[in-house]
Amino acid sequence: MANPYESFNLHTTSEKFYIEACDHGSTDVLTIDRVSMEMTLTGMYLVVITKKKKVGDLLGHAVWKALDFDVISYKKTVLHLTDNQMQDNKAFLSMMNSVLHTDGFYFATDYDLTHTLQRLANTSPEFQEMSLLERADQRFVWNGHLLREFIAQPELHKFVYPVVHGFITMKSCCINGKVFEWNIISRRSCFRAGVRYYVRGIDSEGHAANFVETEQIVQYNGSKASFVQTRGSIPFYWSQRPNLKYKPKPQISKTINHMDGFQRHFDSQIILYGRQVILNLINQKGSEKPLELAFDKMVTSLGNSMIKYVAFDFHKECSRMRWHRLQILVDMVAEMQDEFGYFLVDVDGKVLLQQEGTFRSNCMDCLDRTNVIQSLLARRSLQSQLQRMGVLHMGQQIEDQADFEKIYKNAWADNANACAKQYAGTGALKTDFTRTGKRTQWGLLMDGWNSMIRYYKNNFSDGFRQDSIDLFLGNYAVDEADLTTPLREPKDWKFLTLPIIMVVAFSMCIICLLMAGDTWTETLAYVLFWGTASVVTAGVILFNGRDFVDAPKLVQKEKLD
Repeated sequence: MANPYESFNLHTTSEKFYIEACDHGSTDVLTIDRVSMEMTLTGMYLVVITKKKKVGDLLGHAVWKALDFDVISYKKTVLHLTDNQMQDNKAFLSMMNSVLHTDGFYFATDYDLTHTLQRLANTSPEFQEMSLLERADQRFVWNGHLLREFIAQPELHKFVYPVVHGFITMKSCCINGKVFEWNIISRRSCFRAGVRYYVRGIDSEGHAANFVETEQIVQYNGSKASFVQTRGSIPFYWSQRPNLKYKPKPQISKTINHMDGFQRHFDSQIILYGRQVILNLINQKGSEKPLELAFDKMVTSLGNSMIKYVAFDFHKECSRMRWHRLQILVDMVAEMQDEFGYFLVDVDGKVLLQQEGTFRSNCMDCLDRTNVIQSLLARRSLQSQLQRMGVLHMGQQIEDQADFEKIYKNAWADNANACAKQYAGTGALKTDFTRTGKRTQWGLLMDGWNSMIRYYKNNFSDGFRQDSIDLFLGNYAVDEADLTTPLREPKDWKFLTLPIIMVVAFSMCIICLLMAGDTWTETLAYVLFWGTASVVTAGVILFNGRDFVDAPKLVQKEKLD
């Protein structure tokens, strides 16, 4: 494989960019004309990573986390733009920076982070000779759209790296005096990517919202083991658009043939991962019940023996702090997990075991409940792996290794927080259980706080976040020739008028209470009038809730329905 260069110097003149490879013995310089944009990009900006931090080493290869970026314009001036275009340009730049500064971008200069150990082991010699950009799993290349012109010119591949989004942690651990490397890699898919309430279900290609592939890797004395799980939105056509209510009611589409996309999704999952065990953790009553019933019915209708459906009402089973009841689910699927196994390679590079299936977990968001269950299944796999490698003695349990157990729980809680911030905008819920093994009053309080922040962001800032992701991934293309953009669509009159009326009415109600009239009946009349006005206006706002939330402006309509 022709590895990319590891470091560069960027030289900028009024006419050109010069990107100089700084590796020892290299004399290559990539030149980009800022006027004609010859050689590489057709875009208007060059995006470069300016600061990085080493996460650790994976199989002897350095893995880096991107910390800071620079977005540099090809154009030497924006004076040729109209005032409206300048405002739009500022908004688009703000969107790009919003995505770039969402925590969780990682890359390696000489290792393919987009593939699991098992996928890399089952490749051809021709695959091994490809550049990182050519061989990458496109589901997890978040800068794929930005590199589209580089992809077409293989001689430029050394100047760029695939960047993944998600979470990576690498820990050097010790049990029984034996030091081993333990890693978690969560790869977030860039297909049907977005934020919590605006991207649910699947698209016509079968790509699920918030799809994340999580791989746990262990290295000891030259041996390597890997266990892979996936999470993703319930894979049929449904939506849950924000409307100012705390929990919008999910809506299952009645106009689309669900089975086409449903089958495409699981056909691809089976090709990639083998047998599928669906762990559906949503409530089996209330507003979530129709989703559970539909999911069960579709799996039955598909009639594929490679797919097993398991429904587990997480909230019901664990109500009143009965978190020990999660063991019911772990025991329920233990036999299937043993059949799936895990990927194992000995010190000589010989493949001893292959993982023959995966658990596909979901709750409503595929965040909090999902991460708790994934951490329990990953621990069970790790128990077997460490025993086989000789790190754990017979009869020893991971739970009894206090130092490692603390590392393990905190890492999985950090994984939960990273995935939650990227999709829902806040840290995960229920991480007190993941970190400590039990629910705490402080954890409940923090869950309440994060839920409040989620409510605000989901209703009043997620439209911007969704637009930012769509722009970054190329789902929306900016055309300089367009005099207007969707950003400039005027707000409905209700958006400004009704909130002002409600605030004025509520304020007058308070004033009437503080400055009583000559008689109590006069005061009561004023309070009732203004109080009624504020309540009625608030009711109208809630009834028309969708008109008052921050909705995406750039995204295609069919993506929201």
